Amino acid sequence: MTSVSILAAQTGGAGVPIRELAMLVLVSAAVSYLLTGVVRYVLIRSGWLDQPRSRDVHDIPKPRLGGVAMFTGVLAAVALASILPALNRGFPPMTPDMRAIVVAGLVLLLVGIADDLFDLDAITKLVGQIAAALIMSFMGVSWYLLYIPFGAGSTLILDPIMSTVLTVIFTVALINAFNFVDGIDGLASGLGMIAAGSILIYSMVMLHDQGGTVSAYPPAMISACLFGACLGFLPHNFEPARIFMGDSGAMMIGLLLAGASVSASGRIAPSMYGAADVLALMSPILVVVAAISVPMLDLLLAVVRRVGQGKSPFSPDKMHLHHRLLSMGHSHRRVVLVLYLWVSVIAYAAVATTIFPVAFVAISSGVLLIFAVVFTASRSSKAPDGSTARRKRYNLRP
Repeated sequence: MTSVSILAAQTGGAGVPIRELAMLVLVSAAVSYLLTGVVRYVLIRSGWLDQPRSRDVHDIPKPRLGGVAMFTGVLAAVALASILPALNRGFPPMTPDMRAIVVAGLVLLLVGIADDLFDLDAITKLVGQIAAALIMSFMGVSWYLLYIPFGAGSTLILDPIMSTVLTVIFTVALINAFNFVDGIDGLASGLGMIAAGSILIYSMVMLHDQGGTVSAYPPAMISACLFGACLGFLPHNFEPARIFMGDSGAMMIGLLLAGASVSASGRIAPSMYGAADVLALMSPILVVVAAISVPMLDLLLAVVRRVGQGKSPFSPDKMHLHHRLLSMGHSHRRVVLVLYLWVSVIAYAAVATTIFPVAFVAISSGVLLIFAVVFTASRSSKAPDGSTARRKRYNLRP
């Protein structure tokens, strides 16, 4: 039985609109899937193709801008949520979160489209990312509650300036983490889907624990919309990809995950769990860390590596985690599955603490961790060079 099924059985649906959230996933996935094909057709007909670079793993031109289709799927699901009686309580004037996410997302989408088409410089792109993060914070999605687990435990209330600074730093870091990790077919969309799914499950637990309080609805809706968008785009993007999401998609994943994380972890008092359960009190932070563990580790290693070499932290290279796994002998698909597995194991360990006993989580996480190590260490044999065969599979006709 899955975690969601257990949650549904325990709650009886009280305070947790499981069917409505499932509808958001389906609508977002359907729109994203269908519109991705349209975007691909238009780009191929117009000649806007991404030319292979020295650090890329693809060898023929392909269209990008898949993020346009993904964010349209998100917008369609948000529009549906706004008219569903079980979900519209999570919209203004009750909470500002959904409006803030949409406006900030549109701003960042425009930056991503410009970068996908015209290759913006790093500073211009960073300014656009900060602007989107500031908009999200100023419109109400800001990290103003910070739980301190030391001693007896306490909740720190941040002033508006510190709240905005923390939110912007966290959001921009997450945007760039997913932007950096988007270097191999299906990687960013799959990691985004796993991350959104973990936050969605946690948000549903939070909805149950708080009896369906209004403030707990936005993180569930944001993560459901993002989960569906990634799910719908992944069939087009899994190796061999027919279209890339581009910066418009990768940055959108980072922004929405940041918005869902801030809404779930930084704006809802953890005291709802009771002071005795320390792991449950820390679960919002653990879920966020688990969801972004791989892209954030990749980002940190990239910054340290590039600065240590006297280069800009934004300068490109072929030393990301997926590049290293490829050099170990894994195929493209196996690299993606390895990274999926590690993120899933860490996310499971974090989310499961809010549902299952700690002893069960420890044992099951240990078993999954051993499996992940074995799967990663067992290299796949390198396939012979089949560039001609691959070119036949990568059909660029609209």
